[in-house]
Amino acid sequence: MTVLLGDCLEQLQNIPEESVDLIYLDPPFFTQRKQKLKTRDNSKEYSFDDSWESIEDYKQFIKDRLEACKKVLKKTGSIFLHCDKSASHYLRVALDEVFGMNNFQSEIIWTYKRWSNSKKGLLNNHQNIYFYSKSKSFKFNTIYTDYSATTNIDQILQERVRDENSKSRYKVDENGQVVLGKEKKGVPLSDVWNIPFLNPKAKERTGYPTQKPILLLEQIIKIVTDEGDTVLDPFCGSGTTLVAADLLGRNYIGIDTSEDAIELTKERLNNPIKTSSHLLEKGEKEYLTKDETELAILNSLNALPVQRNKGIDGFLREYYKEKPVPIKIQKPNETFEEALDSLLFASQKRSCVLKVLIKTKHEDNLLDFITQEQPDENLIVIDSYDLIIKNWIKSHGNVEEFVTQ
Repeated sequence: MTVLLGDCLEQLQNIPEESVDLIYLDPPFFTQRKQKLKTRDNSKEYSFDDSWESIEDYKQFIKDRLEACKKVLKKTGSIFLHCDKSASHYLRVALDEVFGMNNFQSEIIWTYKRWSNSKKGLLNNHQNIYFYSKSKSFKFNTIYTDYSATTNIDQILQERVRDENSKSRYKVDENGQVVLGKEKKGVPLSDVWNIPFLNPKAKERTGYPTQKPILLLEQIIKIVTDEGDTVLDPFCGSGTTLVAADLLGRNYIGIDTSEDAIELTKERLNNPIKTSSHLLEKGEKEYLTKDETELAILNSLNALPVQRNKGIDGFLREYYKEKPVPIKIQKPNETFEEALDSLLFASQKRSCVLKVLIKTKHEDNLLDFITQEQPDENLIVIDSYDLIIKNWIKSHGNVEEFVTQ
């Protein structure tokens, strides 16, 4: 259990050769700017310089440290290099040169949802992690995940064979019965990882720029190490790799040039805080609160659905007077007045001007809203399609009379 202050190029010389099972490095990304961020209470600012004279200087900086990493890595060990689009293609070449193209194992895509008013171009919602081994005898633990909702599990459980035309078919016994295959553990983990980015309000947040979630590091550590193995992070920053290793019962070595980073790392190791992911535990469907009827109404208005909001079910894509236009759909258990109050309250918090209320219930004791009571001139009340039909039928007689007309 070691945390070292200094340049990893120098500190790696003091680590015994072939003594480390996993190296994860999250080096500067060649963003050509100073990375800085303050803690939530603004009491401290963490920063590091990511500016370089040229891409060649940057590549050589990384390559020198990769060569030093290779010396301390066991023959059964692996290295994971974290980067983004800034210089990922140069880093891949550097890894090929140091570890060999034949030892490339995977390019992991860490994908997440982050909203921003990005400049011209596609929104960047992923980072890359290159996975290389030192040799072909690297340690690897398969992690299984659940089958997708579209997978026919019944077919997967049946054994298959190749016929004389090399086409796959179900294997049957002498009685013509389908032969069941071996026990299935699930789908092996893929190279695309949907792990949420740290929420700005997450307790795990330290205020350190480029901090990664513990959940991401835990997954890397589980893949290529066992309990008691040694994990090294030569650019440990806020110490996430070390905290994850400690929580999983691994030994760790962390190196960084920043005294602030080393101090923060030690603080986290003394009091580790890990943020759980509701998304990973419950799945994306847990966040969906709109039923098919509500989604159909919102879709007919070309509106954006809003999940988990009592007073607003969606927003029009167009603004009115530079403000968003909320839509509220009356729920089966709501009176018209309750739905209206809920919409007005939620809209007031967002300073919305125009509001839209979709009425879904016929209420005999409800006065004609348009002609007799209008508390807000910037409120549009619309009957849902089924309510329009029901009201027409009611005003023209009962259903049987309507059908015979």
